[in-house]
Amino acid sequence: MHVGPPIHDAELVSVRNFLHHSEFSPTSDYFSRLSQIQNRLQARSAEPALLPGKRNYGGEAAGRWMQIQSAYDHVILSTCYDGEFHLKRGRIKISHRFNREGRIDFVELKFLRSLDPFLTGAIRKLVTINGYQSIRKDWRAAEAFVLEVLPRELVFLYENIFRCEKKELFAWLINIGHGMVEDLLKDLRTRSGNSCQTPSQPHNDQLCLSAVRTDEVALPILEKAATLHSVTEILDPKTLHIGYPGANSLSRAGD
Repeated sequence: MHVGPPIHDAELVSVRNFLHHSEFSPTSDYFSRLSQIQNRLQARSAEPALLPGKRNYGGEAAGRWMQIQSAYDHVILSTCYDGEFHLKRGRIKISHRFNREGRIDFVELKFLRSLDPFLTGAIRKLVTINGYQSIRKDWRAAEAFVLEVLPRELVFLYENIFRCEKKELFAWLINIGHGMVEDLLKDLRTRSGNSCQTPSQPHNDQLCLSAVRTDEVALPILEKAATLHSVTEILDPKTLHIGYPGANSLSRAGD
């Protein structure tokens, strides 16, 4: 009900027919739960429908190249960093996924060119909200899994990053995503008409970054994400507590 394509009447009828043909009792919990789902969907019928499918945007904004992927009820903002460490060159892509309320789902690193060649092409989740696909989307506090040993390539983002306290480091990794969204929206507001700044070699299926202003799914998410700022506390080497002080919701994840 919360991710992927929307559920329509045909799916509900199909499930109900299956229960009948399989001779489940009409008084069973299966029928009761199916009715609850139907009632919830009907209650949401007045909400704006999410656009189907996925959309991919790319271009220059706020002095850097950015990619935005809009899909159903979330967006992923990605940007690349490169540099040199101990006479070795490397390049990485950092991606922030935000849910429909602008909260972080995960922060991901992809090794486009690793300092260790055998890692090139590999992906590492730096921060992942525990159960992000099922918890309520307007959470104010949640636990997250973190990568215990962080990639050396993070020095491309900030050369002294490993001198920071762990809680400050993870908060910064999350908040650079929120900050980039804010910078992106400020940049887009200054553009007139359909002006477009695209990468030097755009993908055939990639839309102009400016076009995200008309995306009915992505734009509201980005506007919410731009207003948020996280704080973190280390619970243990692999677990983090993340909070959004000042967020409108007073809920904890899972409540």
